[in-house]
Amino acid sequence: MTVERVLPTGDAHDLLDLVRDLIGKEVAPRAAADESAGRFPREVFTTLGRAGLLGLPYPEEHGGAAQPYEVYLQVIEELAAGWLAVGLGLSVHTLSCFPVAAYGTAEQRAALLPEMLGGEWLGAYCLSEPQSGSDAAALATRAVPGDGGSAGYTVDGVKAWITHGGAADFYTLMARTSADGARGISCFHVPAGTEGLSFGAPERKMGMRSSPTAQVRFDGVRLAPEALLGSEGEGFRIAMAALDGGRLGIAACAVGVAQAAFETATAYAAERRQFGSRIIDFQGVGFMLADMATQIAAARALYLDAARLRDAGRPYGTRAAMAKLFATDMCMKVTTDAVQVLGGYGYVEDFPVERLMREAKVLQIVEGTNQVQRLVIGRALARDAENAGR
Repeated sequence: MTVERVLPTGDAHDLLDLVRDLIGKEVAPRAAADESAGRFPREVFTTLGRAGLLGLPYPEEHGGAAQPYEVYLQVIEELAAGWLAVGLGLSVHTLSCFPVAAYGTAEQRAALLPEMLGGEWLGAYCLSEPQSGSDAAALATRAVPGDGGSAGYTVDGVKAWITHGGAADFYTLMARTSADGARGISCFHVPAGTEGLSFGAPERKMGMRSSPTAQVRFDGVRLAPEALLGSEGEGFRIAMAALDGGRLGIAACAVGVAQAAFETATAYAAERRQFGSRIIDFQGVGFMLADMATQIAAARALYLDAARLRDAGRPYGTRAAMAKLFATDMCMKVTTDAVQVLGGYGYVEDFPVERLMREAKVLQIVEGTNQVQRLVIGRALARDAENAGR
């Protein structure tokens, strides 16, 4: 089933054609083998960067492509359909660049963004901790300022569940500069190789085995004053703004994974014959595929709607939470149903659907669990009801 893309310009259509060509040549052919072996495809991100794909939503003056978010997310979807480690990796990298692009000084943007967006550097986003995941404001990693910050900062603490941990070229760090709750958190740029920065062993995961996830440890890490992004105490606001966009990236990844599983299941059902008929012609299978197609289309429409709000400069955080919630729950169901359509063949590695089902699970967890998304949405509904009653 061909995905009908609605893109704002002819250039965007050309961009999607480029992406599909790269996926066919550089991404999809190696996905299964690298996932099985746990090999991280670092060189693929360099290729994407040199093709202009690591900085799609960022300004051209610093090496970005100045594309609308609705275009960027459809690129993420295509990449995730080819290989989730690459699609999600691009989403994480974009998330890691956001504080520099949106809150950095002109000097910081000029110094950092060209390497970030050009493919030379790959980023990681350091917010979660072993005891602070969903409750991000409770993080304990400390960045102790020197004399009014003029002497820089000394960082101690541990971050957990960090995508690209140990493989990234820079780390966007949220750390506590005061005890004042969420208002005591600040954001920093930390280059890989900084003295005192170390990493745990990569986590042994159900899926996404080619994407390293590890603890990032800060042991007396010294940062210069210019490592601070934004103002002291602004880090939590920066983190939440970044996560709104990041949740849309995860939603797009979920649609891509579901689309790949659906296409495999549909092709199999159209060829597999039982009792003298193709199994796609049996109502039980045909209805299952119809539901899968409908759910994928609905999830795609929801994330694109949120992206267009973002592109228009309108509030989109609640819609982003809805998109992440719906798309990732949909992805888990669609990939599970795809395994069912293939029967015994769906449970073995000869077909990709068992890998896609394992990968789908993590999308319900990252960038805020789906329980947290429901909390975000519920609070927004309560605020709207309160405002309507005034």
